[in-house]
Amino acid sequence: MTQQQPLRFQRRDMIRSGLAAGAALSLGFPVTAAETEAAKAVDDGITWQKGVCRFCGTGCGLQVGTRDGRVVATKGDPDAPVNRGLNCVKGYFNAKILYGKDRLTKPLLRKKNGKFDKTGRFEPVSWEEAFDVMAGELMRVYREKGPAGVSIIGSGQYTIPEAYCASKFIKGGLRSNNIDPNARMCMASAVVGFYQTFGVDEPANNYEDIEKSDVMLLWGNNPAEAHPVLWSRMTNRKLTHKPTKIVSLTTHLHSSSNLSDLTIVFKPNTDLAIANFLIREIIRRDVVDHDFVSKHCVFSTGPTDIGYGLRNTDKWSRPAERDTLERQLRVKLDRWEAAAQGKKVGEVVEQKNAGGPAGNHWAITFEDFKRSVEPYTIDFVTELAKGDQEESADTFRRKLAELADLVCDRTRNIMSYWCMGVNQHQRGVWMNELIYDIHLLLGKHAQPGNGAFSLTGQPSACGSAREVGAFCHRLPADMLVANEAHREKTEKIWSIPKGTLNPKVGASVMEILRGLEDSSIDFLWMQVVNVMQSAPNNTHWTEATRRPGSFVVVSDIYPTYSARAADLILPAAGHFEKWGLYGNGERRTQAWPQVVKAPGEARTDVWMMMELAKRIRIADTWGELPLKGVPGDKLPSVLDEAQKMGIKPDATLFDVLYAPTGGRAEAVWPDPKYPNRSNATGEALGLAYFPEKALFNEYRQFTVGNGHDLADFDTYQSDACRGLLWPVVDGKETPYRFNTAFDPYAKEEKLFYGPLMKAMPTGNLSGVTDKEQKAYPGRAKIFARPYAAPVEQPDAEYDLWLTTGRILEHWHTGSMTRRVPELHRAAPEALLYMNPQDAEKRGMKRGDLAEVTSRYGTCRAKVETQVRQKMPKGSVWMAFFDERAMVNSVVIDATDPISLEPDYKKTAVKVRKAS
Repeated sequence: MTQQQPLRFQRRDMIRSGLAAGAALSLGFPVTAAETEAAKAVDDGITWQKGVCRFCGTGCGLQVGTRDGRVVATKGDPDAPVNRGLNCVKGYFNAKILYGKDRLTKPLLRKKNGKFDKTGRFEPVSWEEAFDVMAGELMRVYREKGPAGVSIIGSGQYTIPEAYCASKFIKGGLRSNNIDPNARMCMASAVVGFYQTFGVDEPANNYEDIEKSDVMLLWGNNPAEAHPVLWSRMTNRKLTHKPTKIVSLTTHLHSSSNLSDLTIVFKPNTDLAIANFLIREIIRRDVVDHDFVSKHCVFSTGPTDIGYGLRNTDKWSRPAERDTLERQLRVKLDRWEAAAQGKKVGEVVEQKNAGGPAGNHWAITFEDFKRSVEPYTIDFVTELAKGDQEESADTFRRKLAELADLVCDRTRNIMSYWCMGVNQHQRGVWMNELIYDIHLLLGKHAQPGNGAFSLTGQPSACGSAREVGAFCHRLPADMLVANEAHREKTEKIWSIPKGTLNPKVGASVMEILRGLEDSSIDFLWMQVVNVMQSAPNNTHWTEATRRPGSFVVVSDIYPTYSARAADLILPAAGHFEKWGLYGNGERRTQAWPQVVKAPGEARTDVWMMMELAKRIRIADTWGELPLKGVPGDKLPSVLDEAQKMGIKPDATLFDVLYAPTGGRAEAVWPDPKYPNRSNATGEALGLAYFPEKALFNEYRQFTVGNGHDLADFDTYQSDACRGLLWPVVDGKETPYRFNTAFDPYAKEEKLFYGPLMKAMPTGNLSGVTDKEQKAYPGRAKIFARPYAAPVEQPDAEYDLWLTTGRILEHWHTGSMTRRVPELHRAAPEALLYMNPQDAEKRGMKRGDLAEVTSRYGTCRAKVETQVRQKMPKGSVWMAFFDERAMVNSVVIDATDPISLEPDYKKTAVKVRKAS
C-alpha cells in the first residue's frame, strides 16, 4: 500500500484552511486532501472580512465570519502585522461578546407613575421619550450651573469617529471641557511623560522591536496576561535568539516571571529607586552617549512637594480615610525620602505644589543631575527596595548588579516595556520619565531594537482618547484647550465662531466623580465605559449617582454595574455592528466595516450624540455663560458672530456640528466604494449620509502637516490595508519617530520636534534661580526625579499591601468576557492571591473565603496561595473584573498629582477569614 503523503501548506494557508486541518498540521499529523476539504466545509456559508480585536491595546487583526446576519466566528488575521494570525484566548471570542442573554435592546428609564422619577424602577421607553427626558435634564443642569455642571466620561474603547463626535459635541456645542476618558485611569501618566520629555504624545518605536532587541525590561508589567500576543512574540524571540534576556521588575511573581531570565521583586513605589540606581550606574561606568545627549537633550527637574492627588479637604471623607488625607497636605519624611531629597529625616514638608504647580519644571545642569542620583548606591537601594522577605540582601544585590550589567552593555539592544504598574502610580509621571532617562542617556531610543515603550491597555486609548483629544485638557492632534492658537485652529476647522471654545481645562475622571458627589456636576453621560466598577474608592461615586438633582446616563451593550446606577440606559451597538477605526499602542490606525446589524433598537453611539444634538439650540449654549476661572468669570456670547457666519440662533447643535454640509457633504450613503454594506448611523438618521466617514475625514484635517498625519478613511477601510503607523506622509508610514532615517519630520538639528513644553526657567535641585523662560527646541528632557514613599503604607491595623490588575481570561470589568461561557467557566470569580504563610497566620487556607478591608471599603474573595500570582509575604492581589467581589470599593483614590491618574497598586488592607 502506498502511504499518502501529507499536503504541504504555507503558514497563512494553514490558518485559513480551517481549525481541524490547522490543528492537525500544527501537531505534525499528515493531512489529506479530503480532510482539508472537510475542514474548509466548516466555512460554508460564512463570509469573512477584516476586523480588529475589541480588547487590549495590542490591536490584533481579525477575520470576522458572518452568516445569516450574525457574527458566528472570529480568527486571527494572518495578514495582520501585529498578531500574524495569532489570537489570545479572549480574541477568539470576539463573536460571542455580542450575544449575551441580557443584551440591551431598548432604552430604559427610571419611572414612577408614568413619568421620569429618580427613585423609580427601570421601564422600557421609546428613543423619543428617552431623548426628550435626557435633553430636558441636560438643559436644566446647564441653566442652573452652566458648562461646568455637565460632563461626559468616555473611553479608550471609543472608535475614532465616536471620540471625535463626543469631543466636538461637548467642547464645541456645550462649551464645556468636562469630558475625560477612562484612559485617564490607565494612560495619563504615560501621556504627561511623553509631553514633558518629548513635547508630543505617543511612542517612537513599534512592535517589530521585539524581534530586534536582545534585552527586554518589563517594568511592573505582566504581558503574559495583559498583552498575551505581544508576550508570544517576546517568548518566541527569547527561544529563537539565545542572547535575548528578559528581566521582570515586579512586586510579585507572575506568569511573565516564569520565562524571565531575571526577576527582581521590589517593594511598592521603590521602582523609583531602582531606576535611579541604573541611571547612577550609567553615569558611574561612563556609558553615557555624550554626543547624543549634548546635541539632543537638556536636563531638568521639578518640585517634590506635590501631594498625592487626594482632596485637600476631609469634608467628603469617611472617618477611616482622614489619617491618609493628612499626608496629602504635609509629609513627614522617612530616611529614604530624606536622603533622596537632600533633607532631614523626620522633616515635615508642606505639600505646597500640590495641584496645578505639580507639573512645573526647570532646566538644571548635568552636574546637578548627577548629584541627584548619588544617594542610590546598590546598598541603599537593596535596603530600601528588596520586596521579598525570604530573599537575602546578597541575592537582591547580585540581581541589581546583573541588571546594571545588562543595561550598561553597549553591545546590546534594549527595549523597556511597561503598562499599569508604572502608570497607575502615585509618581507615575516620574517613573515614565526615569525610564526615558535610561534610554536617552544611553542614546538608545527611537532606534530599531532600542527604545522605551509604554504599552496601552485599551483598543483605542491612543487612537481615540489621546490622538482625538477626548480629554478635558486636549484638542485633536496634541493641541490644548488652554492655548489660544490651538482653539482658533479648532474653531476654524469646525466652522464655529472665534471664542466659542472654553479656555479653561475641564474636570478629569476623578474630578467628575468627586464633582458628582459634591454637587458641582449634576449631569453625567458615561459612554463605552463601566466606570462605577472601574473607578477606585467607588462606593462614594455609586452613592453620588443616586443624589437628588443629578442625572446619570449610561450607553452600553449590557446592563453593567454603572448602568444599574444610572437614571437612563441607552442600548448601544457593538463594534462589529457599526463602522469604526481604532488606533493601537504602536500608532497603528486600523479600520473595519459594519458587518451585522445591532439587535432590537440598539443604536450606534454616534447616532445617539447626533440625535441629542438635534434637541439643543445654539441660542441655549452659545450665549454669555457663567464660568469661574475664565476672564470675568464668564464665557462671552458668540451668537452675533454666528449670525455673521450665517448660523441662526434657532440652529441646532446637529445643524452646526454634524449635518452633511460643507466638506461633510462629500460623505454620502450609499457609498459606491462599499456596495452591499449597511450603515447603521446614516440609516437611523434617515439621511443619505455616511457620518463616520465625514467625522474621520474632518478630524484628519487636524493631523496633516504637523507630525500626526493620517491617511483618509477609504485608505484604512480598503481590504488590502491592515493599518498604518502614523505619521503617514505621501502614503508611507513611519516605523520610528525622532529618527532621521525613518521620520520625515525629524531633522538632525531638531530631532525631538514635539512643540509642547519646550520653554522653561532655569534652576538647580532646590528650585528656580532664573524665572526667564528659555526654549529648547528639538531637545528631549532628562529629568531628575527622586524616590517618594506612597501616601499610605501597611501599619499595625492595615498590615498588607493590596494590588489589583487583570488576568488572561477577562478584560477590564468583565462586562463582555463574563458573558462568554467558556471564559466565565475558566475564571468564574476573582480570587485573593496570598502568600501561604500570610494565609496560615490568619487561620486560612486555599479556597477559604476571606474578607479584605481597607480605610475605603470591604470586599470578599476566595483565597488562592499556589498558582498564577505568587505573592511575597505582606502583599495580596486581586483582579477587578468581578463585580460581585468589587475590589475597587477597597482601593484608595490617590492619583499621580501631575497626570491625575489613579494608583490601583498600593492600598493598605487587613485580611481575615470571612464569617
